[in-house]
Amino acid sequence: MSPLYAVVLGAIVLALLGVSLGRMHTVKTRADYLVAGRSLPAFVLVFTLLSSWIGSGSLLGGAENAYEHGFVALWQAAGGWLGLLLIYFIAPRARRFAQFTIPDLLEARYNQTARVLGVIAVLFAYTAITSYQIIGGGDILHLIFPAISATLGRYIITAFVIVFTAIAGMASVAYMDVVIGLLATFTLIVATFFVLHAVGGWHVVTHSLPASHFTVFGDSGWVWAMELALPTMLLMLGNQSMYQKFFSAKSERDARVAVVGWIIGTVILETIIVALAVFGSVMFPHGEVSHRPREIIAYVGLHGVPALLGSLLVGSVFAKIISTANNYLFSPATNLVNDVFVRYIAPNASNRTVLLVSRSMVALLGIWSLYQAMGTQSVLKETLYAYTVYAAALTPVILAAFYSKRATSAGAVSAIAAGTVVTVGWDSRWLHPYLPAGLAHLDAIFPALASAVLCLVVVSAVTPKPSAEQLAPFLQEAGAE
Repeated sequence: MSPLYAVVLGAIVLALLGVSLGRMHTVKTRADYLVAGRSLPAFVLVFTLLSSWIGSGSLLGGAENAYEHGFVALWQAAGGWLGLLLIYFIAPRARRFAQFTIPDLLEARYNQTARVLGVIAVLFAYTAITSYQIIGGGDILHLIFPAISATLGRYIITAFVIVFTAIAGMASVAYMDVVIGLLATFTLIVATFFVLHAVGGWHVVTHSLPASHFTVFGDSGWVWAMELALPTMLLMLGNQSMYQKFFSAKSERDARVAVVGWIIGTVILETIIVALAVFGSVMFPHGEVSHRPREIIAYVGLHGVPALLGSLLVGSVFAKIISTANNYLFSPATNLVNDVFVRYIAPNASNRTVLLVSRSMVALLGIWSLYQAMGTQSVLKETLYAYTVYAAALTPVILAAFYSKRATSAGAVSAIAAGTVVTVGWDSRWLHPYLPAGLAHLDAIFPALASAVLCLVVVSAVTPKPSAEQLAPFLQEAGAE
């Protein structure tokens, strides 16, 4: 293998470290660390939103799905696209609210119990998301440096992510994402067209793969397509990492403009990733990668394109994974600091103490994510699990906070609890054997979401309406109807 791959990877790591260290001097207060001092312009927001969304879930899980089933994998991406269209209208409301975390919002609109349960749901979902970023990074290190096992690679990636995230918080994450987003966008597009040409063009692709790879619902039917799309859409609508970026925006206008750029970038990149994996399945239908299809994009970068393009492709995939891990590790760390430590343990803590605890939480959650990564076999399955925990437990109550006068504290608490418990228990050993055969094969998103929405609606209907004081910040700031 060309040493160029190692050189490019090393250069990317040093560049990311340089960006983090360069932003470190700007971090002096809790707001600086958690929401970048609410100073991010639209250009930076576009790339940090794009980088936080497209990581191993797309580059490994989505690519694995595309390699095995074809363009039906776009249903996972399409759920995000629909969510983004709705977010265009939510973004300015979120910026007006201008808090630090989603549990901040839950307590302001509901109560402290909703805040605590929200923290728990975020921890389950986001450390799971971080765990499969660690898996992806470990796989890439093993591919580039065979002497490094995939397991050792996970330890190395965890160390990278902890250091990069802890240094400067949101400012570090956001400005690294600009560098990563520009690099990844360019190399993925060029590599996709190169591979399409190398395999002989579209005609060869369509004649080399099963016809189901090019149909709307593929070889698994519409229910499976909805199991891909629905969790993705709901995660997008309630994504705490996204709301934290909106809380970090310089203005409401910057938040709304950033969503437009995010929509365009996501549609292009998600489609390119799926297409590259499909074309890669024609180029490498057998052999090593057919047994580990989640690695198809990195494998194409190593064996299917010229060394310069390949090194940039592998490097950009690696950087995207690091970036997404940074975002999803940083987000629950802010929950533990802002929603537990500052809220209940040390409300008068100095900025220096808060920053020290924040960095400690990043390290502890990074280690927990690594522990989860060691027990994960399928990135796609772990992706859907993580999305479902968050989508079912939090998205309904977050949307109700902005748009409903009738949702009550009791309704929100019951919805968060039901969504979390049903998701976590659905595939567990203690519950799954007792499910009816007709239900056992379904993804948890359907029962979990139904349980959460039912609890929110029914419990809210039989409990007293929220007070005018409780609704006032949302009616005045967000214009809820």
